[in-house]
Amino acid sequence: MSSRSIPDEDRPTRSGGPHPGILALISLAIFLASLIMSAILTGGQTFVSPFSPTRQVAAFFQQNVAAMRVGGMLQFGSAVPLGIYAATVYARQLRLGVRVPGPAIGFFGGISAAVFLMLSGSVTWLLSRPEITTDGTLTHALAFLVFITGGVGFVVGIGLLMAGMAVPALILGFMPRWLAWTGLVIAALSELSFLSMAIEPLQFLLPIGRFGGLLWLAAAGFVLPRTRAAANQAPRAHAPRQSRMHGQGRTVR
Repeated sequence: MSSRSIPDEDRPTRSGGPHPGILALISLAIFLASLIMSAILTGGQTFVSPFSPTRQVAAFFQQNVAAMRVGGMLQFGSAVPLGIYAATVYARQLRLGVRVPGPAIGFFGGISAAVFLMLSGSVTWLLSRPEITTDGTLTHALAFLVFITGGVGFVVGIGLLMAGMAVPALILGFMPRWLAWTGLVIAALSELSFLSMAIEPLQFLLPIGRFGGLLWLAAAGFVLPRTRAAANQAPRAHAPRQSRMHGQGRTVR
């Protein structure tokens, strides 16, 4: 029998698409670079809260033109690998045979998070324009828009992306259970962050969802199986020791 007669399913197949773990790290690195560059260019000033008085908000943006321009550009750029991540993970989950709403929910959340981040970066760039910041009321309104899109909108979207990955992974054993549960906890906190729009003390949920979410996406991207064969082995590798022993006993019988 020639090698041409070997069935296609016995041959290794490539999953296709960029590595999701690397995409998440790139997005996180660019986002951190935007924060670091903004801190350097502002001389270490804390980013003004949109809940501050209008005069204080307008003065901050008028005095930090370069920081807003560079920070907005990098923030916009960090959204691109995040959107690619969402599409790549969605395609991989379908390839792994996940036929539940989870992948679609995650894809919707990931694209929403990327779009909100792009919008936040664009508005931040607008706030670097002197012809905009001379109008205090307009500047204050745009500052609130940055907060809503880059804060609440982004974090809620990334929470849906994590939930859409963590739930199928927990049920089908695509990743360690502790990692899947960690993703579900961060996703739940991320979804609750929308309450910060009315309850200011809950704004502490935003950095948890933002940085914790990106770190979790990176970790999940590295352990998510590439192929059906790897996915079939994952449940055995992640199953409790007692369950594996029980399964071996049934095989022997």
